[in-house]
Amino acid sequence: MTQNAFANPDFRRCADFHGHVCPGLAIGYMATKAGLAQIGQNRSEDEELVAVVETDACGVDAVQVLAGCTFGKGNLIHKDHGKSVFTFFGRKSGKGIRVAVKPNAIKPNKKHMALMAKMRAETATETEKAEFKRLHQARCREVLESAPEALFDIRPATVSLPAKARVMASELCDACGEPTMGSKIVEKYEKKLCRECAASQ
Repeated sequence: MTQNAFANPDFRRCADFHGHVCPGLAIGYMATKAGLAQIGQNRSEDEELVAVVETDACGVDAVQVLAGCTFGKGNLIHKDHGKSVFTFFGRKSGKGIRVAVKPNAIKPNKKHMALMAKMRAETATETEKAEFKRLHQARCREVLESAPEALFDIRPATVSLPAKARVMASELCDACGEPTMGSKIVEKYEKKLCRECAASQ
């Protein structure tokens, strides 16, 4: 990407969805672009693609926008490993690709991290806020202008794909009375309970 990387329509859509521009979003954007290019697929309108993400950080929003993989469609799977790893599978092609951030792909910047801590603590001065924004955008641009192979370890992946999302009738929980997906109902003490009520019984 060039200097006007932030104006790229695909990246703008990701930023609009996410709410702001940040290095984490840029990582997810680049990872998704690389993954889809490797398996030769475009955005999933239904469940043609499945994405497995090993983080719950900013980059996942780019996966949702670019790959069309969402919790609502059942083709976004979260594994809470705390890693910037994104794996994409095509249901029809059977192709899979794992895109993992390389160690030290993005060199740490002590000043940026110190200012981020102040921003989170809401103790940054106006001057520090402006400097943080400048550094934040510079690091984001650095990611967007890097070659995918410089950022990621990209290799084929195989996994048992989840079944397509099921549409099921709801049942009422015998404790709270709230409609609950039938497959999530737990039978306990001769009652049909939602998981929340079952845990508190």
